[in-house]
Amino acid sequence: MNKILLWSITAALAGFLFGFDTVVISGADKKLQELWHTSDVFHGSVVMAMALWGTVLGAIFGGIPTNTLGRKKTLIWIGILFLGSAIGSAFSNDPWTFAFFRFLGGLGIGASTIAAPAYVSEIAPAKDRGRLVSLYQFNIVLGILMAFLSNYLLRDAGENAWRWMVGVMAFPAFIYTVIVFTIPESPRWLLSKSRIHEAKVILEKIDPTAKIEDLMQEMHIGESENEAIKGETIFLKKYRFPLILAFLIAVFNQFSGINAFLYYAPRIFAEAGLEESAALMSSVGIGITNLVFTLFGVFLIDVLGRKVLMYIGSIGYIISLSLVSVAFFLKWQGVQVPLFLFLFIASHAIGQGAVIWVFISEIFPNHLRAGGQAFGSSTHWVLAAIIPSAIPFLFSTIGAGVVFLIFAVMMVFQLLFVIFMMPETKGKSLEELQETILKDK
Repeated sequence: MNKILLWSITAALAGFLFGFDTVVISGADKKLQELWHTSDVFHGSVVMAMALWGTVLGAIFGGIPTNTLGRKKTLIWIGILFLGSAIGSAFSNDPWTFAFFRFLGGLGIGASTIAAPAYVSEIAPAKDRGRLVSLYQFNIVLGILMAFLSNYLLRDAGENAWRWMVGVMAFPAFIYTVIVFTIPESPRWLLSKSRIHEAKVILEKIDPTAKIEDLMQEMHIGESENEAIKGETIFLKKYRFPLILAFLIAVFNQFSGINAFLYYAPRIFAEAGLEESAALMSSVGIGITNLVFTLFGVFLIDVLGRKVLMYIGSIGYIISLSLVSVAFFLKWQGVQVPLFLFLFIASHAIGQGAVIWVFISEIFPNHLRAGGQAFGSSTHWVLAAIIPSAIPFLFSTIGAGVVFLIFAVMMVFQLLFVIFMMPETKGKSLEELQETILKDK
């Protein structure tokens, strides 16, 4: 188990780079718009959101290297993309060059949401799978906290403080790229490629009592089965239910407003009347809250199950987003908005944040897992690109109160999804889930 935990943490460190890269731009947000004299539309859709469009492509096509090169090699390339993105962004002198290097980091984020959860879900025992896969989410929020803290500490680093803010990620990216060489390949992926001897060696390291023949039987590995599934895609009618589940959980994740908030936290706090230093400090508080409640989610996901956490998160979303909306409508100033947003981030961390990548990695059959995750992840990231891109424009037109009200209404629909559609996946092997999810629908 110690080896599995170590390998899971190593793979999940891709999430740290994901979280850091996603949020570090928030500290440079206003500085870059002033420096390059860009409009709200251009700044939101190109300078700020180009990483997200890279993430969309990384999510759409990340299943290809994850399936063909393998989980491990894909994770190595993800580290290289993050490293190049950090260095290139820090040395950029115009918005288009900056956007290009941010785009490279986005490719790394998108691919990591497929390769890392797939890898961990395939090496983890069923009873610990939720906790181990959610280490990816824990690392995301740890990266978010470190980015908020880094931005705060570097805020007075001179005229080019923004270069330090975006460039400092090169250090963790380099470390991650080196250590990911130490993990073995997923035995389930090796079996899917008929590399049985290699799979057997790694499976014995994971669990000395496990038999490769048993896993092959559970995975239906054999000549006839391989021929039958070779041409299958996730879009076949029999896979419609897991496809709908992945689509809906990804849609609701983004219509909570989580990425819009993380990208523009200092701007949102400024809208609520906080001065710049206090806004940045409040952002650090958001990062700490996110980390603490993600820890609760990681601990509880294999105890209470995925659905219970989603119930808790959905109700918390509805309450907190409604309060934030009211605060903006009534022009409340001071500490109220940060407190409501702390409740919002806590609700996200213990619910959607802890569950989404675990759930999507569990609901598809082994031979379609990367493709299914690519679909769910790309749905998530298309919306994660569109919604934050629109925030500066929406805030200046319809206002923050209306925007947060829309998010609150969407979370009512998420609660209905959890009640009436979402299956519980706690404690079942990936092969058991394949049978039950496809049989039930």
